[in-house]
Amino acid sequence: MMEELATVISVDQTNVILQSQVKSSCSSCQQVENCGSGQVSKAFPQRKLIFTLTTPLSVKVGDLVMLGIPESDMLKVAWQVYLWPILGLILFSAMGQWLVLQGVFSTEWLAILLGFLGGYAGFRLARFWQKVTNNDVSIQPKVLRVLPEKISVTQITS
Repeated sequence: MMEELATVISVDQTNVILQSQVKSSCSSCQQVENCGSGQVSKAFPQRKLIFTLTTPLSVKVGDLVMLGIPESDMLKVAWQVYLWPILGLILFSAMGQWLVLQGVFSTEWLAILLGFLGGYAGFRLARFWQKVTNNDVSIQPKVLRVLPEKISVTQITS
């Protein structure tokens, strides 16, 4: 289960609106000062993700909650997003090269163009599947638990 912290920013009868900080892995790397990607991630402000969920747990505004998504469902979505365009690029490039060898295309530029077209078709297919599975309950985050509030100590007496 992949977990992420979120803050409750609004509560109504059935829905809870949550805000989560989008984190870059570059901010925790030891080489952040020497890496170009780390410098770019520091230059842009951190984005916030706001979404609405229903939860059976009792929450109030300001609560920190732990959200979870099953890893298998996240991998299924990642497969669609990353591999469909790559597979389209490879398959259409191979078909373009075969058409060049058969003499259908007179130049390899047409094969390269066909490869890019396949990558774009894979991108569109991935985008279509994301819209189709957008309402899939298995990939929606779930509130796992409400975290205890932080206690501030202002005075210690013995």
